[in-house]
Amino acid sequence: MQEPSAGRGADVKVLSGGAMRRFMTEVIPLFERATGYKVAIRFALTREMKMEIEAGAAFDIALLPRSAIDQLVQSGKVAQATPTDIVHSLVGFMVRTGAPVPDIGTVDAFKALLRRAKSISYSKGPSGEYVAGLLQRLGLDAELKDKTVFAIGRPVGEVVASGEAEIGMQQIIENQPVKGAHLVGPLPAELGNFVAYTAGFSAATAKDNSAARALVAFLASPEAVRIIRDKGMDPA
Repeated sequence: MQEPSAGRGADVKVLSGGAMRRFMTEVIPLFERATGYKVAIRFALTREMKMEIEAGAAFDIALLPRSAIDQLVQSGKVAQATPTDIVHSLVGFMVRTGAPVPDIGTVDAFKALLRRAKSISYSKGPSGEYVAGLLQRLGLDAELKDKTVFAIGRPVGEVVASGEAEIGMQQIIENQPVKGAHLVGPLPAELGNFVAYTAGFSAATAKDNSAARALVAFLASPEAVRIIRDKGMDPA
């Protein structure tokens, strides 16, 4: 599917974390047809996008993990009281296609599986931060440190599919297209298994920005919710 334009003449300029690409490139054409507004969107790694915004990049809406948006509110780049959670991007557990499907139905089973695994993989992006924090909460971070293979510049599913790691954890949406990796399912719900992505309005353009408000409202519409669920996420 063709990515929405990032050129001039747009009514709304969106700067988004890369994990939202497959969702936003489907929902924006629906929004444009429904409203007549035009959207320019650009995707990048969360840390890169946040740095650009802090350096003065122009935008109307930033769509980033909640922690990044909260920091941009504190620095005055995102207008206070405008952040709106859009999706909960579920973190999934993967094994290589054809490998036995493990039990991750309970926290105890999940912990036992992590201890048995010869190697694990996660990213250094938003879901990687979640996984690192989760392992610390479970008291497994030191135990698993030496058998961790970080996925840098590629989906975790590719690391698992190649055999470089036995198991992997990352946002489901980032691994749907990956061949050779089998999604066992989301991590146990008791672990708070998601990364919240939040829309925040630019402090410079938030006032009277009807097009930006219309886009955020559309992201909660039935059409958008259908795509959210299709991408392995939940509406916020």
